[in-house]
Amino acid sequence: MPRIYVSCYRDMPGHVKTLRPSHLVSVIGPNEVDEPDGLPPTPESIASEKHLKLTVHDIWVDDTAQILPTKNHIEQLIAFGHGWERDEPLLVHCLAGVSRSTAAALTLLVMGSPGQEYDAAQLLRERAPHAEPNRLMIAIADEILGLDGVLVEAVREIGPGDYGEVGPLTELPARMSLHTKKRGAA
Repeated sequence: MPRIYVSCYRDMPGHVKTLRPSHLVSVIGPNEVDEPDGLPPTPESIASEKHLKLTVHDIWVDDTAQILPTKNHIEQLIAFGHGWERDEPLLVHCLAGVSRSTAAALTLLVMGSPGQEYDAAQLLRERAPHAEPNRLMIAIADEILGLDGVLVEAVREIGPGDYGEVGPLTELPARMSLHTKKRGAA
């Protein structure tokens, strides 16, 4: 079954080898990684057009020294998600695998699971106790997807993560099960 995987940057190359994702999302600030251009290279096994590089820092309030996630960044993520057919694995990473990557993964999951935002957020919490989805990325995704605050509320309800320095590999489905009871359903 196709999956969305979330990891830290350090472990990403190994996960690309073992999980063999068709798509890769890198959500990382410039110069956070020790590469010539300051951004993660595209692994040889992934076509360059299937590797989205979002250059943002892990912040949710304006800081002139860092790059704040914007509507343009999340529009790129959503467009990329529409191009992923959900029939092959997708790997998302940020520097630590805790905030930006979990926000991106949750956005991709709810895109394939309309009406199941609360269940998707709860599943993220169950599978990733360390997850602390970037609040600004979530708020922008909620607005673009027309969710009227539901995704923001769902993330608020799961509460803060049990933060560690680096998050372990997290596995989520490509879409929530059709049999998952939707919140408020009888």
